[in-house]
Amino acid sequence: MKTLIVINPNSSQIVTKGIDAAIDPLRALGTPIRCLTLADGPPGIESQRQADLTIAPMLELAAAQKDAAGYVIACFGDPGLHALRDQTSLPTVGIQEASVMTALTLGQKFGVIAILPSSIPRHLRAFGSMGVLDRFAGDRALGLGVADLADSQKSLAAMIATGKRLRDEDGADVLIMGCAGMANNCIPLQQAVGLPVVEPSQAAVSMALGQITLGISHKTQRTDHA
Repeated sequence: MKTLIVINPNSSQIVTKGIDAAIDPLRALGTPIRCLTLADGPPGIESQRQADLTIAPMLELAAAQKDAAGYVIACFGDPGLHALRDQTSLPTVGIQEASVMTALTLGQKFGVIAILPSSIPRHLRAFGSMGVLDRFAGDRALGLGVADLADSQKSLAAMIATGKRLRDEDGADVLIMGCAGMANNCIPLQQAVGLPVVEPSQAAVSMALGQITLGISHKTQRTDHA
């Protein structure tokens, strides 16, 4: 069967396992899903430079998946999203773009939990290009790198504290987890802050599966010539 390919552009198998676990409930919809790790990627993507350097090998990895029904780029910076859309006519979704679009259906103002302060300018550039800054409450960093997120107890405590600041000080009524490596803490974070929490890989996979089922993509051709 054709398969939805989810690519983690960093080289961390731990992050890929967390993504795979987070999206597992969506396998019940019937489309096979395969999560891949980019062996040539950095251990964690924490800067624009690191993100950009993953694009070429990620495109090669995507092209090698001959059974693909669509693709999800599972890094919050959406590295190579538009390049991959140029390369393929299959549904192609980035977790950052999908999570913001999902958050807009769940609240009026979204807040983002980033990993490091250096991540925030990348996020702001993306939100500006999406035209959603009027629905943006704030973006606060944990001060933890991608590798630190593997310590679930440490990272969850920091995420709860940051989520409460976004809620109480910035006015967010929906939160977005700003890294695929945060996936295993989605439910406890949501329970602790009392707000909807968007896990980006879940949002992107849900969107990609919908496009696959409906037979639409960014390169869907019109047939009426109107």
